[in-house]
Amino acid sequence: MSFSIENKLGDLLDNETTKAILEKHMPGISTHPQIGMGRGFPLSVVANFSGGLITKELLEKVNAELATLG
Repeated sequence: MSFSIENKLGDLLDNETTKAILEKHMPGISTHPQIGMGRGFPLSVVANFSGGLITKELLEKVNAELATLG
């Protein structure tokens, strides 16, 4: 299975390997109080509602690392 920022955030957080990548680049994302609202959306969409915390550059780094998994 391949992973990218187009996967649903919930799926990325439910996988220990991809969750570790998200936590590496965005510490605390898995325990953020509002994370439940974003679980059904792709990470690329959730970034639009992050108030600038998840930047395009950050998404590119995360996507590149996720792509190495498969």
